[in-house]
Amino acid sequence: MAELLLNNADWQFKNEVLQKMCTDKQRLDLYNCLTCGMCSAGCPYNGVHDNSDPRLILREISLGLRDKVLNNKLIWTCTMCGRCTVECPMGVDVSTVIRTLRGNFGLTSPGFLQDVVNAQINTGNQMEVTKEEYLDTLEWMEEELQAEVGDPNAKIPVDKEGADFLFLWDPREVKYYPQDIQSIAKIFWYVGANWTCSSQWWDATHYGLFNGNDEESTILMKRIGDEVKRLKVKELVVTECGHATRAQKWGPKVWTKDPFYPVKSIIEKYKEWFDEGILHVDPTVNTEPVTLHDPCNMVRKEDMGEILRYVLKKVVMEFRDMTPSGKYNYCCGGGGGLLALGKDIQPYRLAKGKLKADQITATGCKIVACPCHNCWDQLTDTIKHFKVDARLAHLHHLISPALILEKRTKGV
Repeated sequence: MAELLLNNADWQFKNEVLQKMCTDKQRLDLYNCLTCGMCSAGCPYNGVHDNSDPRLILREISLGLRDKVLNNKLIWTCTMCGRCTVECPMGVDVSTVIRTLRGNFGLTSPGFLQDVVNAQINTGNQMEVTKEEYLDTLEWMEEELQAEVGDPNAKIPVDKEGADFLFLWDPREVKYYPQDIQSIAKIFWYVGANWTCSSQWWDATHYGLFNGNDEESTILMKRIGDEVKRLKVKELVVTECGHATRAQKWGPKVWTKDPFYPVKSIIEKYKEWFDEGILHVDPTVNTEPVTLHDPCNMVRKEDMGEILRYVLKKVVMEFRDMTPSGKYNYCCGGGGGLLALGKDIQPYRLAKGKLKADQITATGCKIVACPCHNCWDQLTDTIKHFKVDARLAHLHHLISPALILEKRTKGV
């Protein structure tokens, strides 16, 4: 057993971490940590690669070992998935502890994580899409949608005041996957949704959740809140993205302290429309067995596991769950910003990805429903690296082609 020298221990360090934690939970929960090791037992990656023992860093914090803590590579190899907290008998929010260490003690993230945040602060979106490019893409996809459904009134509205909801895109949809805009807008057209998107602040993603900088996160969150007010919408709806859903739901509680508007994932809207009897699909369009990757931020942290399964079972002929599943499912391996942490972290991502590759293979499914762009990128790398015979699909990819057009009743 390694010897610990406590001569230079900073006994106020734990209090400092606690005071700097940005959370909607009780900060004092950190004092309840027993350093019992259940977090390490619950972490699927403990032992899969080095620097993967959450108990060690919690013990170092408790002992005031500031230097050891701030040089512990777990700060950057942890995906902040929250799986450890599921097993913790005291409910210690370990992922928030990691986020606090990242952003409040002078650390510089490896890779290009900070560059992503800077891009969003400076240009309004993390991929630096210009306003002209963005609006041109929406107009282009509107024309494609009208041609597909044969309706000149099928619109992708921008800056429409008084709509039922403001919709936030992922920049990947705008820059790399514009057909996803058409696919999503087709569903909105089908149900007769009264919606809009912003010409100004439209990026749902929020990498401030990963770098731990609360000042930057507050700037990004305030912009969205200002758009909700400016456009006088009833609620905010977020595209299929796990961390964006988490950030937009959690952020107003902890950053702007102004939770004045409801926030929903688009998947929650799918369920609403199914329940209202205005979303009609033919599941025989999706005959292949489909499994589901549970995004950590959407399922463990926002409790949306059952909603995801409800929707999937409506739109596919055969759904097969992974083992384990739901809140016990494994992180994709790229969460917590790991995809943006560069080459030094890539071996850790791939080591984590092996568990997910084995999970997917065990289901026998060749389609993996993946309602998160961050998870999508990591699983794309995983599937390619481990030669998994499977492909990814967002839920809208399964819904949009299966819409029964002759049953459309709203907006006709």
